[in-house]
Amino acid sequence: MKMRLQGVSVSSFVLVLSLLVLINESKGAYASNSASAFVQNVIHSQRIVIFSKSYCPYCMRAKRIFSELHEQPYVVELDLRDDGAQIQYVLLDLVGRRTVPQVFVNGKHIGGSDDLKAAVQSGQLQKLLATD
Repeated sequence: MKMRLQGVSVSSFVLVLSLLVLINESKGAYASNSASAFVQNVIHSQRIVIFSKSYCPYCMRAKRIFSELHEQPYVVELDLRDDGAQIQYVLLDLVGRRTVPQVFVNGKHIGGSDDLKAAVQSGQLQKLLATD
């Protein structure tokens, strides 16, 4: 005996509900894929990239380091983007951290603010910047 919900069979209701869930999941996957595609594109199309938050003092230090080196990084301010949280999860998958800043030079992950400072002090950053 089939139960009916106001003229709709339970099996039809379950089918429609399942389809709605699948559609919603595919939209989430698309958003995640587009954030991932954005991150990959930025990292590989820009010489210097900083994933940042506008209010973060460590991000400000990273930007200041490049300014002192007379370099202009491409800065992605995650707190000013609708997809900032998704981008942070992409960074977590990519580099194992979702903290900011995350710095890339010539497609190579440098790390955060302390890592960047250490790379400057060791001369490693300058070597990376010299290889275009």
